[in-house]
Amino acid sequence: MTTDTAQTAANATRRGTVELTLAMVLSGTLGIFVVESGASPFEVVFFRCLFGAFALGAYCLARGYFTDHAFTPRKLALAALGGVFIVFNWVFLFEAYEESSISLATAVYHTQPFYVVLLGALLFKERLTAATFGWLGVAFAGLLLVSGVSPSDPGSLTGLGFALLAALFYAVSTVITKRVTGVRPHLVALVQVLVGIPLLLPFADLAAVNGLGAGWAWLVGLGVIHTCLMYVLMYSAYQKLTTSKIAVLAFVYPAVAMVADGVVYGNRIGLVQALGVPLILVASLRINRTRQQPRTVARSATDPSPVTTPAPAPAAPSRR
Repeated sequence: MTTDTAQTAANATRRGTVELTLAMVLSGTLGIFVVESGASPFEVVFFRCLFGAFALGAYCLARGYFTDHAFTPRKLALAALGGVFIVFNWVFLFEAYEESSISLATAVYHTQPFYVVLLGALLFKERLTAATFGWLGVAFAGLLLVSGVSPSDPGSLTGLGFALLAALFYAVSTVITKRVTGVRPHLVALVQVLVGIPLLLPFADLAAVNGLGAGWAWLVGLGVIHTCLMYVLMYSAYQKLTTSKIAVLAFVYPAVAMVADGVVYGNRIGLVQALGVPLILVASLRINRTRQQPRTVARSATDPSPVTTPAPAPAAPSRR
């Protein structure tokens, strides 16, 4: 490798690192935007899909991604089906924010990779190694500690259940979208948010959002910042970074979310629960590294997390 080539690769890695770090920081602020909007989870996700579709559609149009989009009827159907699960994944996650706290919901939500592994083994006979079983055990122990909420606090228990459902729906969407190959992840994400608009319309109480006032700015932010800008930064970074680098930087997300929850809302998980958080996150990191292949990763068209399933760039995200 020549000096110029090595310098170019180093510059690309640095740029990708900055892009993904910024994306994960934005992701960590997601819960604040949800809470500050003042809308219920169904309305929040509906408008996230609506504003996100406009922003992502404009970006894809400007970049010329609609030309030679590579969608076939089967790929489009799979992307749409994955969108059904990812949209309700958002609903359950935002319900978890309301019922417990952003910190608790975020920690439990990071059980996603383990569902993906288990679904892969169940549906596609993917082999589970002894190491994978070991890290699954570590994660389960962490989940037991994190879920050590008081029985007298039904809200936290309900929030725990919603977060687990969100993680499961995310994993199902990952497995489905993994079958969509050769399509830019931006377009897959666009299909998924478009699906969410008619899907959630019957559940959204549009009359209830008339008096949101400043809440509209937070909803627009969820669509433009967290459903367009964040994905653009992520997908750009994935072209430049290795799987292991992505897996490590993904931990900026839960760290920022927990710090933000503590600073803005004063929510801090207890000592016993705090002991479980690193168990879940470290096990997640190890499982991702076990599953990695020597390829740059194209990420899934959904919320950021440590799930880094390899796929050829710019192929559809291997799902999430």
